[in-house]
Amino acid sequence: MPHPPHNGFYPRPLTKREREWIYWILPLEHPGYADVRHLIDHMVVLGEGRRGKGELILGYEDDTIDLSAPLAPVFAYGVIETDFGWISVTLREMENDQLSVEIVSQRAEEIPELFEESRRWTYSTWISGAPCPQCAAGVREVRMHTSGTSGRVLVLAVCRKDLRIWVCDAEDGVNRLIPVTNFYNELMLHKGIRDPAVALDAKRFFHELEKYSDPDLTHAFQTYNAMKMKVHVEGAIEHEHEESRSWFNAIRRIFSRHSV
Repeated sequence: MPHPPHNGFYPRPLTKREREWIYWILPLEHPGYADVRHLIDHMVVLGEGRRGKGELILGYEDDTIDLSAPLAPVFAYGVIETDFGWISVTLREMENDQLSVEIVSQRAEEIPELFEESRRWTYSTWISGAPCPQCAAGVREVRMHTSGTSGRVLVLAVCRKDLRIWVCDAEDGVNRLIPVTNFYNELMLHKGIRDPAVALDAKRFFHELEKYSDPDLTHAFQTYNAMKMKVHVEGAIEHEHEESRSWFNAIRRIFSRHSV
């Protein structure tokens, strides 16, 4: 798929290939991703980011690149599997009206113009009840909601095979990846586990997942989110008990509206 070179001159428009890959991880069926996609419609590539080749900074035509803020959290992520290796596409949360997007090969410095694509997957299209986007294994789901009148619906998802945690916000359909180490630290504090052999080995979380109850995982996410704010919510985040059938039916209806 050839695309015109930009010869290192900025600002420049996104190439056709860049735009297609970015829009793929921002599905229109999910309102939160669609909002960002509409912003990108009016943006240009201002230049490269602090991570160098492969990281593009998107902004408005008269902007200058602002690298004063820390690296923003991941907003959307996907992988294209090809005959020469994986191409990862990572879009970060907006900072100061600018977006960072990384499009990089896991095996080579340059992405060739022509290659054979075998498959692609992204967390952006995941909905409650679906398997892991990467490996198609089943995931553990922890259903949560916010206290108060809003009753916002959240689902914490854990894939043991791929060692991934993400949280799905039913209000905007966005799936946000959760850093395992930070989440595990909050879980260890909640459980009062201080043995370094356990508390410092975050991978144990996936091997021993059955040891932790849904309320345990909800508490860990609540305290993690209070510090890192993955999901902006009002009130506490609470575990939803199995007997709340009306809530369960409500979440299924909400998620089905975001399905493809």
